[in-house]
Amino acid sequence: MSVVRVLAGLFALAGCVVASAYLGMPHADLRIAAGPSGTPMYRLIAALAAANAKVHPRVRLVLVETDSLEASGRDLEEGRVDLAVIRSDLAPPRNAQTIAILRRDVVAFVLPPRSPIDGIARLSGHIVALPAGAAPAEDGRILDRLLGYFDVPAAKVERIFLAADEIGRAVQERRAAAILAVGPIGPGMVVDAVGALARAEKGTPKLMAIDEAEAIGKRLPGYESIDVPAGAFRGRPEVPGESVTSVAVTYRLVASRTMLDILAAAIARSVFTMKPMLLAATPLASQIEAPDTDDKNPSLPIHPGVIAYLSNGDQSFFDTSESYVYVIGILVSLTGSALAILADRRRRRQSTRDRKLLLRLVEIAERARDADPTSLAALDQDLHGLVAAALTRQAEGHTGPDQWAVIAAATAHARHVIAGRQGATGKPAAAPDV
Repeated sequence: MSVVRVLAGLFALAGCVVASAYLGMPHADLRIAAGPSGTPMYRLIAALAAANAKVHPRVRLVLVETDSLEASGRDLEEGRVDLAVIRSDLAPPRNAQTIAILRRDVVAFVLPPRSPIDGIARLSGHIVALPAGAAPAEDGRILDRLLGYFDVPAAKVERIFLAADEIGRAVQERRAAAILAVGPIGPGMVVDAVGALARAEKGTPKLMAIDEAEAIGKRLPGYESIDVPAGAFRGRPEVPGESVTSVAVTYRLVASRTMLDILAAAIARSVFTMKPMLLAATPLASQIEAPDTDDKNPSLPIHPGVIAYLSNGDQSFFDTSESYVYVIGILVSLTGSALAILADRRRRRQSTRDRKLLLRLVEIAERARDADPTSLAALDQDLHGLVAAALTRQAEGHTGPDQWAVIAAATAHARHVIAGRQGATGKPAAAPDV
């Protein structure tokens, strides 16, 4: 009985521990390398972290500032962070898998109204102006790779980096033949560049079509074809004037392939379901989208947990984990309660046996007072059997000290009565000891 009580107590204690863990579960931190502070992407991730703190207060997304998106990728590859924001045209971390597409940026060559340039190859011998934004090195690398696709040596195209308020005037003064801006459809670098050039030229800029975009995407990993709708970068007059094919790069939230599937699914779920909350903080959140699970040859693999979530709508890891803790706590508590009930029932059965033994000893003593020699011998034999049973129960730990003292007293009383009656009849009986 003592072992069962100990087990019941341990299970009850475990239930209390689990319940305490559920109520006081410590915060988990997931570190996200978000690039340089102050950039639009960094602000988007900051908004995501703030929204997540309201939805999942037990899990904290910790922003890690890096010098560049390349550095963010290195941090993920070397295990210093759990998540990272990368750009698809940069060399991806070897262990990266996509959680969500945060933004899709158009590679836009903006030309003055009457420019004779009608393709990237025609930029040879000209100067290209690039906005001196948050990622000038990355934008310059895009220009080099596109020139290389058309077999134009990078040295044949000079580039200058200018502030937004200077870039339009540089083209108007013929210090540059075109502007290369990389930005989303909507507010961003391309819209700013188009506006600056329109003001400087007092006319409607053009967007260069890149008809080879699909072929470029197949040859150069990280690039993809995109159809830019009419008026995407200026409403009146429209820029572009009609739908134009161009090249795009994507900003992605990625995780290590070693991240648990259920955790990756939960992060994706949080990003997609919190999109309305993020829109209140930044319009860039409107471009958050799920990766295409039907793409047989994605530029960056999709995390299996995200595929499972997008296919099955799996429950959030945070919700699931808390549910697991809650259910385990209930099961442990129920198990402890069940053991306690069983221990109580066993104690009652043992108590009933002790009472029956005690009543039998009292009955033997009462019947021995006027028993004949034959009956007295039978009662003496019964007393021996009861004493043997009592000693066995005591040795097995089924009888407590208090019960044993009462049984010993009843046994001594029965023994005394039997001995006295046998003395009166002239036939002494053997006295069993307890």
